[in-house]
Amino acid sequence: MRHFVRLGLLLVLAALVALTLVPAGWRAGLWHYSISLQMMRWVAYLALAGAAASLLGLLGWRRLSRGLRLGAIAALLVSVLLFAMPMRYSLAAISIHDISTDTDNPPPFTAVLPARQAANAASAAYAGASLAATQHAAYPDIAPLTLKLPPDEAFRRALAAAETMPRWTIVAQDPAAGRIEATARTFWMGFADDVVIRISAEGGGSRVDMRSLSRVGRGDFGANADRIRAYLALLRAAAS
Repeated sequence: MRHFVRLGLLLVLAALVALTLVPAGWRAGLWHYSISLQMMRWVAYLALAGAAASLLGLLGWRRLSRGLRLGAIAALLVSVLLFAMPMRYSLAAISIHDISTDTDNPPPFTAVLPARQAANAASAAYAGASLAATQHAAYPDIAPLTLKLPPDEAFRRALAAAETMPRWTIVAQDPAAGRIEATARTFWMGFADDVVIRISAEGGGSRVDMRSLSRVGRGDFGANADRIRAYLALLRAAAS
């Protein structure tokens, strides 16, 4: 039983090392991002094996020292957390990476196109009705924001909100066209996603549309939708 406890600790340690390498290798340019995504599976496998070994070790509770008991419990808890992380991403993996509040007339990208071409990113052209249907089914809450502000004031508030968003870099701002473009970096992997915000007059106020598009991959684990929700919530609060 002591051997099982020690094995569980080693497996959990290996899972922690693998989890550290997932973003580090991609960010350092050591391998393609797809390798990091594959490594997430090994994190889950190692964590599951660590949990199993720890449980087997705990079957000999009475014969274990206090230190081994604590080690087995700690390894079990950590392995559950490590297993849950890749499983969460796996469950959230929807094959969609282009989200827009206006699927009939999505805001186009202009200023970020050279950077996308340099990175060999996927096309920034909107995929049309099939993409819109997938988005509406997955994220029915994504919708434009209406503000009781004139377009020029709404633009100023929108730009100020964009400048406070974490890991955003403003690429272009055009008050006359009511357009803001930015590049956002994801927290864990550091993937670059592109954002365009469009402010237009509507009635006596303004309408704010936003589009968030990944540069790599076919799925975004919900990152683009979460980004739109976070930004529009911040802008709504600032405008009120």
